[in-house]
Amino acid sequence: MSKPNRIQSWRFSFAALCCALGAAGVQAQPEPPVTMPAEKVSPRIIPAEVPASNASVAARHRCGGVGSDESTAMRAQMKEHPLSLLFAASGGAYLADVDVAIQGPSAVQPLMFRANGPVCLVDLPAGSYTVVATSGGVSKKESVTLGAGSKTLDFRF
Repeated sequence: MSKPNRIQSWRFSFAALCCALGAAGVQAQPEPPVTMPAEKVSPRIIPAEVPASNASVAARHRCGGVGSDESTAMRAQMKEHPLSLLFAASGGAYLADVDVAIQGPSAVQPLMFRANGPVCLVDLPAGSYTVVATSGGVSKKESVTLGAGSKTLDFRF
């Protein structure tokens, strides 16, 4: 009768070992990642060909247009945004790395960013704004009133 006891003892030991390893495996698994809901933005604002936007409290802006495909895509969207900014040298060559400050009503903090391409699409509420663009230590200042339709400011340095 000692053989059945050994087999039963071996089976019990094997089952206990499997349970212990299974429990250890469950404890060693990392927690699943937490997924955050995607930001809901109008599809016209973020097509695949256009760089992602930078959002502030009252405005959104997107700059790019360095390559010909990206430039074509951004220029095609200019009519869909209240304000478009273009940056070029006096000879016509496109400029990037232009510092931009947009000041609206005095109660609103200015929107400040560095344009990483020659085309910027800016979504601002209707109103009067002053735009200052600086490249190579030279600043250019333009005023614009936004309302119906879209406006384009062309800065030449």
